[in-house]
Amino acid sequence: MHGIAALQPYVVGLVLLWASLTKLFSARMRAEAGRTALARLAGPARAVPALRLTGALELVVAAALLLPPALPVEGVAATALSTGFLAYLAYARLTVPESSCGCLGAHSRPIEGRSFTRAGLLLAGSVVSIWAGPYTGGVGAALVAAAQVLVLLGLSPELDRHWLMPLRRLVVRVRRPLAPVPSGEVPLEVTLRLLYRSRAYCSASARLTSDVQDVWDEDGLRFVVYTTREGSAVFAAPLGGTDPADVRVALVGEPALA
Repeated sequence: MHGIAALQPYVVGLVLLWASLTKLFSARMRAEAGRTALARLAGPARAVPALRLTGALELVVAAALLLPPALPVEGVAATALSTGFLAYLAYARLTVPESSCGCLGAHSRPIEGRSFTRAGLLLAGSVVSIWAGPYTGGVGAALVAAAQVLVLLGLSPELDRHWLMPLRRLVVRVRRPLAPVPSGEVPLEVTLRLLYRSRAYCSASARLTSDVQDVWDEDGLRFVVYTTREGSAVFAAPLGGTDPADVRVALVGEPALA
């Protein structure tokens, strides 16, 4: 247990370092700051300064955690910062659920359960790091820390395009669950499985307020209609297609997705 606690400052520190560098040096992150919940919290004009201030705080806490010696005050600072992250996510979820959190990188996915789980694990690690002492070795503690890092990475939507989407495409190519039935008719369930894996559905899912309302086939495409808060979302998926990247969406009665 002491070995696991001794490594928590490094686990939390590495995550905070990644978050801070992204906020401070990513041009794309700054360009999309207005689409995050920070724009609602601090105002559109102050979204970028607020992003940089948060990144600077994260960098200071990360440096304190990663540089020896391990002091209780460093864990307290990390705990306060992680608690602030959870409060920010809760505020964003309640007020602007369609926005991204702007936590660890630029992406268009709205705040979801994974974001809360990641912030909760970060808070737990921060609390444990208050009692961290010198690391004296131990394979078990190192494996636990490595597993923590992998779990935190897996809970990060910012990295989905690097591993989750390619993995899903590989599964589709190997298993071919979306192949047309011999009769040439494609069941609706097959189209929906393709739809749910697509970037188009992920970007519009927070706007949907109904189940499937209408379906029709035309020119090799299947169109699937959902109701949204201000109109309809029309998805177009290739009949018999296997690549979720081929799915497109159009919002009728709402501002177009970027």
